Amino acid sequence: MEPVPIMSLWLPILVSAVLVFVASSIFHMVLPWHKNDFKPLPDEDKVMAALRPFNIPPGEYSMPRPADMAAMKSPEFQEKLKNGPVAMLTVLPNRGFNMGPALAKWFIYCVVVAIFAAYVAGRAVGAGAEYLPVFRFAGVTAFVGYNLAMWQATIWAGRSASTMLKHTVDGLVYGLLTGGAFGWLWPD
Repeated sequence: MEPVPIMSLWLPILVSAVLVFVASSIFHMVLPWHKNDFKPLPDEDKVMAALRPFNIPPGEYSMPRPADMAAMKSPEFQEKLKNGPVAMLTVLPNRGFNMGPALAKWFIYCVVVAIFAAYVAGRAVGAGAEYLPVFRFAGVTAFVGYNLAMWQATIWAGRSASTMLKHTVDGLVYGLLTGGAFGWLWPD
């Protein structure tokens, strides 16, 4: 069996990226599926006013944050943990939320996942392969690309399992769409 070159799979790569992009837009902007992924802070205005004087630069933070492993055992650090709040915080730049650049990056990511799906499927099955083996290899690869690393946020950063389950269902749909596009447009 001769591998299928990635360049001959440009059409299923682009079609699958477009299908995933459209499906994700529906999931996140039309349906209420992800509406409650983030909860509002109690007294949001007061919390924002309290943090504003610190002029926190954009980045990712955790609090309390020990200087090293030894500091984690100190009574002072243990007291901070006990008193709370314990949080992981992402601070974004102070500006209006412009969806354009984020959507462009998401589409590029969809293309990259599709390229990996093309590579795996192109090595696993040859030209003229039946729909189901192509669907299976491309779909599973896409599912892995859209999902597995996201669970680290639940394991290490305390992201809710229900939110991650929703993202996993999204990723399953993205994998099915990718596998379907590849199976449909697979070269003879």
